[in-house]
Amino acid sequence: MQFTNFVSILLLLSITLAVTDSEECEVCVGFLERLYRSLISTHPELTFALVEEGLNRACVGATGKESRLCYYLGASSDAAARVTGEVTRPLSSHVPVQKICQRLQRRDSQICELRYEQQVLDWSRDALSKLRVLELKRVLASWGEECRACLEKSDFIDLIQEVAPKHNVGQHRAQSEEL
Repeated sequence: MQFTNFVSILLLLSITLAVTDSEECEVCVGFLERLYRSLISTHPELTFALVEEGLNRACVGATGKESRLCYYLGASSDAAARVTGEVTRPLSSHVPVQKICQRLQRRDSQICELRYEQQVLDWSRDALSKLRVLELKRVLASWGEECRACLEKSDFIDLIQEVAPKHNVGQHRAQSEEL
């Protein structure tokens, strides 16, 4: 009886760890997966130098959390340490991206702590009013907008609804249907 309980506990633990691993390293897995797919689609065979060049090129255009990942990997110009070999060698050997990110996590836990910002899908006044002011400021900052005269939350919401059509056609359609 104790043996079956022990086995069932181990099974539950392994399932929990597998679920956690898929949720962890969100930015690492997403970024490296896109990099790998783009390299495979353009080159039939991957070499270490080709993957390193692709990584450096991808990191030049990276923004937000992906830029931070590039910093941790040493692929950005301002990085102090360079550990790109721990990504490029396994990637050129077609090692699964999840496995590469797990290895990187053992080296630096910050890599798997990176998370993408949640995207706001509903731009109605009610949905925006549920967000914090900091989140509203982030939305505006991601569009390159700034609210200098905003004193209250409603000012931020008004500005977001005013400038949203400039930044996303889908948002404009949602707002016009709402009116």
